[in-house]
Amino acid sequence: MKKSIGLVEFRSIAKGIEASDAMMKAADVRLIQALPLCPGKYVILIAGEVGAVENAVAAGINVGKEQVIDKLILPNVHSQVFPALTGTVEIKEYKSLGIIEVFSVAAAIKAGDAAVKASTVELMEIRLARGMGGKAFIFINGDVSAVKTAVQKGVDEIKDEGWLLNYSVIPSPNKELLAQLV
Repeated sequence: MKKSIGLVEFRSIAKGIEASDAMMKAADVRLIQALPLCPGKYVILIAGEVGAVENAVAAGINVGKEQVIDKLILPNVHSQVFPALTGTVEIKEYKSLGIIEVFSVAAAIKAGDAAVKASTVELMEIRLARGMGGKAFIFINGDVSAVKTAVQKGVDEIKDEGWLLNYSVIPSPNKELLAQLV
């Protein structure tokens, strides 16, 4: 069922919660996350079949109206995106680390999906804008060349939208540093 992701980001926490309720009631979708983010925004992430996600996002926009900041409907999402969003990825071997840093939750998801579709890598985490002033980032693990390809594809996916802050590939990250990051 989790083939598509829908997201709506709101300026208002109260209106975001109200719109999230409408989204969940509007279609057969699963809630991935619904939470307040810095600086005082609210975001809901849902998953489901494309038509259901489209209906739920439309319901959220209808209730949220002028409080809607951003929206995303991403069909055919790579299966690694879902555990990366919930922080449930188990990495067996750390290799090279790719990082993409963005100013938007939607951009982080789009970049992560594009990156993992472009190369044979592991999407370690898509950390959403909680406690980071509205920023989000992605961690990618794999062989150096594969990580470089994935990071470049993720960057290319969002750079024209103006949400990209920075990116990096670290060929052999320090193990103690990795333990602090993940």
